[in-house]
Order: sequence, then C-alpha cells, then structure tokens
Amino acid sequence: MLIFIENTPRAYAWGSRRALPEMLGTQPTGEPQAELWLGAHPGSPASVAKATPQKHTLIDLIESDPELYGVNGGQLPFLLKVLAIGAPLSLQVHPDLEQARAGFEREEVAGVPRDARDRNYGDPNHKPELLVALSEVTALSGFRPLAEARADLAGLARLARMAGLADGAGALERVAERLQGRDPSSLRPDFLVWAFSADPVVEAAVAAIAGIPDELVDEGTEPGPHRRAALRELVSTHPGDPGVLVSLLLHLVRLDPGEAIYLEARHLHAYLGGIGVEVMAASDNVLRAGLTEKHVDIGELCRILEPDELAEPRFPCAELAPGLVAWRPDVPDFQLLRARLRDPEATRPARALPGSAEAVSVRAEHPLVLIVTAGRVRVERPDAEFDEVATPRRGQSLYVSAGSPIRITGEGEAFIATVGAGA
Repeated sequence: MLIFIENTPRAYAWGSRRALPEMLGTQPTGEPQAELWLGAHPGSPASVAKATPQKHTLIDLIESDPELYGVNGGQLPFLLKVLAIGAPLSLQVHPDLEQARAGFEREEVAGVPRDARDRNYGDPNHKPELLVALSEVTALSGFRPLAEARADLAGLARLARMAGLADGAGALERVAERLQGRDPSSLRPDFLVWAFSADPVVEAAVAAIAGIPDELVDEGTEPGPHRRAALRELVSTHPGDPGVLVSLLLHLVRLDPGEAIYLEARHLHAYLGGIGVEVMAASDNVLRAGLTEKHVDIGELCRILEPDELAEPRFPCAELAPGLVAWRPDVPDFQLLRARLRDPEATRPARALPGSAEAVSVRAEHPLVLIVTAGRVRVERPDAEFDEVATPRRGQSLYVSAGSPIRITGEGEAFIATVGAGA
C-alpha cells in the first residue's frame, strides 16, 4: 500500500518562519515552524491524509494490522523529520540504550510524572540521529582537541583587550587555563560542571565575548570567521548563557547540501542553522547543557556523556545504484536513502539534479516513509497484485507498507527512511 501521510509542523521558538511553509506549499502562520514529524511517535504521529472525516494517525493504521503495516508486529523504530533551523538549538546529549532504559525505570520508580519539567527520560529508548543538509547547515558536534579551544580562547582574550575589556580578557584567559594540565576525558565533564556553577569568571568571560565588536579583527589569530559568527549568534540568542563557553569545546561543522552528520548517542551537539532531513530512533530523550530555557541537569548529562574527542562528525553515503545513495550508521533502528530522478523527456534537462537517474528501485522488506524534497516523482509497486501508484510532489509524503520493491521515476528528489540494514 502507498498511503499519503501528513502532519502539522511543530512550532518551536528556534524554527524558521518560512522554510517549512515554502516546502509544504502552505501559508506561513507568522510563528516559527521548526520540525515536521513523519512517523508514529506518540508525541506527534503523522496522519493518513484525507482518510476519513475523523483523524486517523499512523499509530492507528499500524495498530489496525501490525503484521501488514508495522515492523515485526509493532510500531516503527524510526522517525523521519524535516528540520527548519532558524536559531540555535540547545546543547544536548541523547542516552544510549542501556542508559535510557535505566534512567526511565529510575524515574518511573521515583514517581516523576512523564510530563514534569525536570523529567530527563520520557521513554526507555536511545536516540541516535542522522541529518542530511538540504541547505547549508551549521552545527556543533562532538568534542574537538582541547588545544584548538585554548587557541580560540586566547584569540578572544586578545580581541577583548583590544576592545578595552581588560577584566573580560582576564576571565577568558582563566577559562583557557582550565583546559590544560589534565586528562581530557576527565577534564571535559568537570569543565561543564564548573561552567554551570555560577562562577563569576564564567559570567565575565561570556560578557567579554558578547562585548567584542564584530568589526574588530586581530589578523592571523583564532578564532576564525565561522567560529566568530557562531559565537555572535549564540550570545545574541542566549545572552549570558554558559553554553556559549561550552560551544568552544565542540567541532563547528558546516554541511553543504547533500552532506550528512551522524549524532551518536552520548555525544554533545547542537544545530545552529539551516534546513535538513533527519532520521532518528523513535525516542524523545534529551538532556540539555545550556542554550535553552528548559530543564538543565548537568550532573546527569555528565554521567552519560561521551567525554572523548570525536575525530569526524560528518558521515559518508554509499551509492547503491545510479540515482540512489544511502546513509547507513551501525544501528538497527534506521537508515536513510535519497533518490534523485530525471525525466528523459524533460525539455530542460540542465535542471536535473546531480547524480540523478531515470528510475530507481528501492527494496521494501520493511515499511518505508518517503518525502519529496524537490520536483514531483511517481512511485509504483510493479509486482503488486493490484495497481499501487502515487505521484507525490515537493512537500508530500508517503507511507509504504512492506512488500515487493517500489520503483520511482519522474523529476526531483525524495528521501526514504526505513529500518537499519540487517534489522
């Protein structure tokens, strides 16, 4: 079965006001629209489009026939999203599976309401996630070498002195001193605890970063222009927040369209801007470390944190066939595919996306969730007993039940989420 699904974007404060309406072909509401959820997560399940006068969610569809519509007789283990990031998200960490199960059980036994503001674990599942950029995306992801953070702090201190902020410069130098002389794996969690301890040095250092004029430049010194731009954005959207200092410990990643970043469980990260397609395990477990007005539990975050350096946040794709690539992290919950199609009879072939093909075939041993991000495509199941054909355009989505392979043609681009290889 090829079933059109839809959802209402979630209106978080960090969302873009125009990106998702533009993709979906809807009118902007004037509010930030941050995430479009396409899955069966109870927090915001997708609906079967125009199915009945009464709303019929994907959860309802799967429960009506788990063997036909579900995965191994249950709900989907993955969630597909489109993110429209208009402002930085919180610095955050997601637990691994063992940590999530233990934390969830601990809070259940303690009687912490699941909707309590200080609840850390809303479900017993982990939340690895992968994002592919549709526009340029900037993100903070994973710890970088401490020497690089110290160099940036030293450069910021010099700029602060040039701006006449002597006390702030001294505070930045003292912050840098905290990043040397110890094993990095124990130093990083301790630094996070200190950063949120209300030490006046932290407040003075963050204020100094905010006070450095944009036009002030110290040639040949760190931080570079992209890091300074990220810091300007953070001090503007989260004035006085200790997370501004914590951000200096992390890789600053700039993804071009088509590049991907994989966020393993336990790695500290934050998206800063851009539009992307994201797939994750079906969980909403988040522990935050600043750049937010939500609950911050630094002690618990540091307990589950991966304190070691991350060599490379970017994640490569594999070409499966002409026009079809896949991102396949080593998790059973999900993988993400991208199909790019060109119409052999198109009058303007130069508009075809790079790496496109006239047709691609996608296996469907498990259900698929598909969203078209450019153009219009034709999806059909050639080996089905009855005709199964759909022609979604940009912004429209399909739920594809498990069965024989689907064939995609047309002109455009579609992303397809399904369970991980070998699941």
